[in-house]
Parts: sequence; structure tokens; C-alpha cells
Amino acid sequence: MFSFFRKKAPTPAPTAPAPEVLPAPTGSAPSVMPPESSAPPQAPERSGWLGRLTQGLRKTGSSLAQVFTGTKIDDALYEELESALLMADAGVAATEALLTDLKRRVKDARATDPAAVKGLLAEAIAELLRPLEKQLVIGESKPTVIMVVGVNGAGKTTSIGKLTRHLAEAQAKVLLAAADTFRAAAREQLGVWADRNRVEIVSQEGGDPAAVSFDAVQAGRARGCDVVIADTAGRLPTQLHLMEELKKIQRTIGKAQAGAPHEVLLVVDGNTGQNALSQVKAFDAALGLTGLVVTKLDGTAKGGVLAAIARWGATRPGGPVPVVFIGVGEKLEDLQTFSAREFALALLG
Repeated sequence: MFSFFRKKAPTPAPTAPAPEVLPAPTGSAPSVMPPESSAPPQAPERSGWLGRLTQGLRKTGSSLAQVFTGTKIDDALYEELESALLMADAGVAATEALLTDLKRRVKDARATDPAAVKGLLAEAIAELLRPLEKQLVIGESKPTVIMVVGVNGAGKTTSIGKLTRHLAEAQAKVLLAAADTFRAAAREQLGVWADRNRVEIVSQEGGDPAAVSFDAVQAGRARGCDVVIADTAGRLPTQLHLMEELKKIQRTIGKAQAGAPHEVLLVVDGNTGQNALSQVKAFDAALGLTGLVVTKLDGTAKGGVLAAIARWGATRPGGPVPVVFIGVGEKLEDLQTFSAREFALALLG
């Protein structure tokens, strides 16, 4: 097993420590490097991860793969592919864009075998998803404050726990903020992760979530923490009064530290398909998202939703909301950085 983070050798710094960067992977294990470096160091292949991702997306992949079992490249093949992409929740806009791109690639390659078309589709999907890859910067501010949001059941707290473990294993000093103050189970679950990872936690039963977040950021600054992660209460984007509470938390964090939160991550359940895109739009409108964590991709038949998110993101002012991590299971190693190429290959089996 490898870690998302590793310690850099100390460098002479005039005023602030050089930032650590978690690069978007290109088929190899991620590592941390200064942003000024031209290329990340090569690491062992992530074959085990790709296998787990492929297994997780098998329901989506099998429906797409069936399209290419014929012997001819004709209108019927493209019609079947269109239906399969829509069933995978790729959405109308992304499906149309993929089919247009695929037909161009088939013509340019002079492909005559449906199996070759499958490979060309993988290339088209990877190109569509590539803008979703993102480098997560840790260290430009101390502490780096990460606010995590999402609906109940999406896997927020578990994702925070896994991310905290990777940070802690890299010797980063992490402080957790239990800003879901009215749900005892949430505080207890985050407390378990804090104990397991041997990191500190700021928690208050029945307190104001914004106040807990403020106190955590202040404590993180005073204690010299590298990262503060705030776990917020799950809510539906239609619960307007609760969405306003999230805005209040965000504003209050900014009062505790100028420029914070530095990351606003939305955790979405990959099984929810087009509903995930609706969540992304709603939370982005309220908070201005900086990244996504897509969970529970194991066994989903709706893995095409990332194509829908990418296509919507192409029209979003400021560019797409990137996918920082994806998860396919409950184990620590089942939360990894997102690679468009890996995802496209896994999606098509």
C-alpha cells in the first residue's frame, strides 16, 4: 500500500514553507512534490487499484461492452451505444458529445472492427474526463483548511477518515472539526477516526456548527497544524435553511483565517447517477466548490455520471469542478486520486 503524501526534503524558505502537491495520477501511484518541479517521480503501477476500479464499475462496463460484440460498425452500433451511455447516466449532452467525437475518431482511424471502436471510445471518454483531474495543494497556507459537505449517506465522514490517515502517515499534523454538532453518531464516528489516526479533534455536543469550525481553525493555527478538516452535517440541497447554515460556516471559517476554507469538497455517492450532478450544481451555487470526492463506485451501473459532470463543467464559469478522489470500497486503499485514463479503461472493462 502507498500513501498519497510523503515528506519533502527541507528547502531554504524566506517566509513560508514550500507547498506540497498531490498530483493527479497518470497510471502510477501518486506522490507529493513541489509545484515548480517539471514532472512527478515515477512510481510502481497501480495495477491493483485499476483492478478494483474495473470490478467496481463492472455493471456499467458490461452494458457498454455488449455494444461491441457485433461484427459491423453501423448505425445500429451507435444507437445501441447511445442507449448504453444514457442508461449509465452519462446524460444527453455528454452522450451526444462522445458519439460525435467517436465517429470522428473512427473515420480518422479508418476503423472497421467494433473492438477497435471500443478502444477509440475509451480515448474519447478519457479526453472528456481529463479536465476533472486536479492537483490538491497542501501547504500554501498553514493550516490548509478543508471544508467537506454532502448529503447524508454519501460517505463524508468515512472519506475524511481515510484522507486523514494518508495525511497522518505522511507526518502531517491534522486537526478535525466535528461541525455536525447535533448528530451524536456523526461526532462519535469522527472521534473514532481521530483516535485511530492519532489526530486531534474539536467537538462540542449541541453547539453551533459555525462556532465549532471557528474554534477548530483558531486551534489549528495556535497548535501549528498543517491541515484542518471540517466535517459538516449532511443535508439535501433543497433544505434551504440548512444550506444557509453551510454558507454561515464558510463565512465564519474565513473570519478565523483569511482566505479559508482553501478547499470546499463535496462528497457524492456514485450510485445516485444524475442526482449526483444535481447535487454538484446546487452545492456549487451555494458554496463555490473546489473539488469532488466520488464514493461507492463499487457495483454501480451509473458510472457514466462523471461524463455528465465533465460536460456540465465545460460550460461552468471558472471551469469544471474537479474530482479530487474516487472511492470503490471501505478499505483505506480504496480511496485514491482520480485519473481520467484509468477511469475510462475501467469503465469499458
